[in-house]
Amino acid sequence: MSTLDNSKVPSAEVIAVYPNKIKIAVDDLSKFATIDEQLEKLRVGSYLEVADDDNHKLIVVIDSYSIEYREEKVEIKGEEKILKNKRYIIEANPLGTLVNDKFQRGGDSLTIPPTKVKPALPADILKVYQSNITDSEKFIFSKLLTDETIEVPVNGNKYFNKHFAVVGSTGSGKSHTVAKILQEASSSKMGGYEGLNNSHIVMFDIHGEYKTAFPEASYIDIDNLVLPYWLLNSEELTELFIDTEANDHNQRSVFQEAVTANKKKHFKGAYNLKSKIHYDSPLFFEINEVLQYLKYRNIEQKQKDNSIKWKSNDEEFIFNDENCERLFEEGLKIVPGSATGTLNAKFINFVNRLEIKLNDKRLDFLLDSKAKSITFEETLKQFIGYSDSKQSNITIIDLGGIPFEALSITVSLISRILFEFGFFFMKSNNEKQSCDTPLLLLYEEAHKYVPKSDLVKFRASRSAIERIAKEGRKYGVTLGIVSQRPSEISETIFSQCNSFVVMRLTNPDDQNYVKKLLPDTMGNMTDMLPSLKAGDALLVGESIVIPSLVHINECSPEPKSSDIRYYEVWKEKWKDVDFSKIIEQWEK
Repeated sequence: MSTLDNSKVPSAEVIAVYPNKIKIAVDDLSKFATIDEQLEKLRVGSYLEVADDDNHKLIVVIDSYSIEYREEKVEIKGEEKILKNKRYIIEANPLGTLVNDKFQRGGDSLTIPPTKVKPALPADILKVYQSNITDSEKFIFSKLLTDETIEVPVNGNKYFNKHFAVVGSTGSGKSHTVAKILQEASSSKMGGYEGLNNSHIVMFDIHGEYKTAFPEASYIDIDNLVLPYWLLNSEELTELFIDTEANDHNQRSVFQEAVTANKKKHFKGAYNLKSKIHYDSPLFFEINEVLQYLKYRNIEQKQKDNSIKWKSNDEEFIFNDENCERLFEEGLKIVPGSATGTLNAKFINFVNRLEIKLNDKRLDFLLDSKAKSITFEETLKQFIGYSDSKQSNITIIDLGGIPFEALSITVSLISRILFEFGFFFMKSNNEKQSCDTPLLLLYEEAHKYVPKSDLVKFRASRSAIERIAKEGRKYGVTLGIVSQRPSEISETIFSQCNSFVVMRLTNPDDQNYVKKLLPDTMGNMTDMLPSLKAGDALLVGESIVIPSLVHINECSPEPKSSDIRYYEVWKEKWKDVDFSKIIEQWEK
């Protein structure tokens, strides 16, 4: 390892000490920056050592430098002249101290003034990152930006058992960064066993970018996604089937009544458990029977005694709690009454809306016969990588073909049942009180389904993901938030993140938003965000010993690039288009 000959180090001294920075004066910056062939040339972001002895070193990072001119009167051949002397002023931010090769944050224990200043050696920089982290905890996906021979490890436990975020403008390298992080996570092993490791990652991919990066992943898109509507909770059912803008409480009340009664009708368990079934119970109900129920309620009429009578063949019965399940039958007739019922004909818009939804082919993944026949267990297995046909560490859910009006509900339902899987896994594992299958849910372009907006169409997904942000860690369910517009993400979710990979951000609102929320702020490092190159990032948070500018390692294979080579393609020969094939896909 390289060593420095102190006799060759140009004069450098600390000339000012502040609570959060120090000033260093250097006579000859070019010599100071190249005193050892194995050291990288100094630049903003490079590391220096400020020491009072060999076992006690303050590590600082260069924040800026400037030139200072000083005038000095000298006498030459009896004539007084004024000479201008130049020296360089380096401003640096203290990171922490190396004491007996162990790094600790803060630099309060250094004597003032320190006596030695020199560029930090790679060996000492390595100690900064690696002295307080065990080999089993090391998780590496980047190198130091100022010296790419130095790998920058994070604490893998702290990185994944707390929520993290990857943010950056289009073209900054977010997709490659996400791919590299997940490739490392799904391939790392402790020991020499064969087969998959125990990682379980569910990725919500809104643009279909990641299939190429994870060829062995379980891939779910609109063509093979089966998501049973009967697992929707009250909020999701309301968003999907009820015109929330109408604010019709009668619609909600009668729909809840119908769904609950139908769940009881189809319940196969013990009779004494039937009374415990409620609107949010994860049990099957037949949506077409619920529609039939609503149609009957829409035409009901009251008798003089306020009862409602129906006729099935020649048998008459009164509608009440005991007989309500009979309204799921076809062929009933109303027994005319002397007064029109309070709900009569008021559900016509609701019934029409529900029929339109049931006939919408785009919602077949949610409402067709497969959604009715799939079991609760099969639904869970397809998302966690335990499918009977294939086991996998990563499940990619391609949301590209999901209708926009169903996007929030789809994300909400999957997120919620995975959170509840973690909750009930812990509850059923009372003896160990631990989670054997910790889950990471990664949301690409998260601002599209967990925005700050209070619009009803985002309410379900935002509610589900905010709950995971606040409670998920206790049950082994954590979040990875990926976005090019962090300022548009729900603050509740983003503020719960403990580690950040911040790539180039050009929008001032996004830059300021990230600066406010970063748990570790250091000098003017965040001012570099607009000028970072693709693949460069600020890595900051609880999982890394100090905030660091890094370059993300190359991923292999790569995600599909979303950049189309417009000009090159335009220069090619005119190409025919198979419109019938496109329309066939469109009409599915």
